[in-house]
Amino acid sequence: MTIEEIKKTAETKMGKSIEAMKGELQKIRTGRAHPGILDQVHVDYYGAMVPISQVANVTLLDARTISVQPWEKGMGPKIERAIRESDLGLNPATQGDLLRVPMPALTEERRRDLTKVVRHTGEESKVAVRNLRRDANDHLKKLLKDKSVSEDDERRAQDDVQRLTDRVVAEIDRLVHAKEAEILAV
Repeated sequence: MTIEEIKKTAETKMGKSIEAMKGELQKIRTGRAHPGILDQVHVDYYGAMVPISQVANVTLLDARTISVQPWEKGMGPKIERAIRESDLGLNPATQGDLLRVPMPALTEERRRDLTKVVRHTGEESKVAVRNLRRDANDHLKKLLKDKSVSEDDERRAQDDVQRLTDRVVAEIDRLVHAKEAEILAV
């Protein structure tokens, strides 16, 4: 592996860490409705557990209500049960074939709990990024030990990896602060 390959690999993996964190933050609900909130809820579909989005059309009716339109007649009660049993604290209401999922207003205590969850997610992402930095530095030290690169090149590459890590950690902090502001907005 060359220095450039090591830096490129670290950058790619750190980018994936940020994308994974964005996905986790989307699952954390705020007072507003968001169709992605139901992505983690799975429903029994002929013996297989599948995401709701694969058996129904999930859209927004308004800022605080999600509508779930099952594609098959018999799926309504199963989807309703799956949403109720999820840990999201949602209570769907059936209107014919359509399921309406109102988003309850968040209490101040629940908002504080959610900000703690957001911070924890951010810390996990930072740990993952730091582990990637350590792996990249280990590869660079191995190149130096094998005498494939000079000490100066290895030091410069470590500095580049550190700058990349700092940039990614700053992006994680920005995402965490934005999500906290979104949660705390009444």
